[in-house]
Amino acid sequence: MKMSVKEFAELTGVSVRTLHYYDEINLLKPAEIDENNGYRFYDKTALERMQEILFYRELDFPLKSICEILSSPDYDKQKALTEQKKLLILKKERLERIISAIDNAEESEAVMKALNNNDYEVARKQYESEAKERWGKTEAYKEHAEKTKDYSKDKWQSITDGLDSIFGEFAECMKSGSTPDSEAAKALTEKLQKHITDNFYTCTKEILSGLGQMYVCDERFTQNIDKHGVGTAKFVNKAIIEYCK
Repeated sequence: MKMSVKEFAELTGVSVRTLHYYDEINLLKPAEIDENNGYRFYDKTALERMQEILFYRELDFPLKSICEILSSPDYDKQKALTEQKKLLILKKERLERIISAIDNAEESEAVMKALNNNDYEVARKQYESEAKERWGKTEAYKEHAEKTKDYSKDKWQSITDGLDSIFGEFAECMKSGSTPDSEAAKALTEKLQKHITDNFYTCTKEILSGLGQMYVCDERFTQNIDKHGVGTAKFVNKAIIEYCK
């Protein structure tokens, strides 16, 4: 199979100009370039790579990240396709919820309000600004800025939901009668520390202790955590204190 750049563009639904740009950034190179006239030609291998690029673009991955992923020596195409499918299913389910909300919009304005993500974005940006002012010169903040710079809204939402889920588990642990120094509380504290490290910055015990204090000293954090049960923020802080001893 050998296609001109125009034929390849028509088949993939990507403009010729975009294909030229992908070539420039080494994301997708043509299989062959005619030395006489500079015409680009694409083959089956290029088509397969374009398919992977389009999957990642559908998931809102930035081009820089796609290039790094596909160029990695450890890249596993089959595993990547499996993960892409999972993410696309999640995106499909979210779109179905939005469509359902539109269908029910006349019956309940609250449905559409529940889908509005503006409050979350405003709060996140406000916290980001405060964090930069407070920790902008620290290594942890620099690591945070580098790691999160390409996060999409869906990525941020997934991370936030994961953190909220952990606080929910802390609440259940507290309600079950476990103490902050119990093995159950310790396991959850380790899970919290790992979640922060995986998604934001290396969460040392010193940093974790500071976060624990913030959870009880900043009423915004306390209110958010205590929605799972009054006293959850204090329980989390005490569990962190015990864990960091």
